Amino acid sequence: MPKKINHIGIAVRSIAEATPLYRDVLGMTFEGTEEVAEQKVRVAFFAIGDSRIELLEPTSDDSPVARFLEKNGQGVHHIAYEVDDLQRALEELKKQNVRLIDETPRRGAHGTAIAFLHPRGTGGVLTELCQSAAH
Repeated sequence: MPKKINHIGIAVRSIAEATPLYRDVLGMTFEGTEEVAEQKVRVAFFAIGDSRIELLEPTSDDSPVARFLEKNGQGVHHIAYEVDDLQRALEELKKQNVRLIDETPRRGAHGTAIAFLHPRGTGGVLTELCQSAAH
């Protein structure tokens, strides 16, 4: 199933304010920002080894990330695992009665296909599965 940790999503109020920590203090390579309108979020990626840190900034007060920030404050939002075949992974998880937020893949940043697993089925951790656009 998962090949590696693709990224760790961190909810922030402002990408501009958070960027210096990851880029300048921690020395991660900034890979740019992208808006994912469907999720009402702006994302910024920072490379660290074979994985990334993804900063998530809400673009609307009714976005899931805005609700997360209101309830929890800034911090770790989700962990994303890379898979080769997202649809097959979701089908396998359904067979195992894992609670899914997304029953079918949807579009994520950088052209990836993504799907979220419900934290109630994953030990309290919001979990994302993603498949790169190359597949």
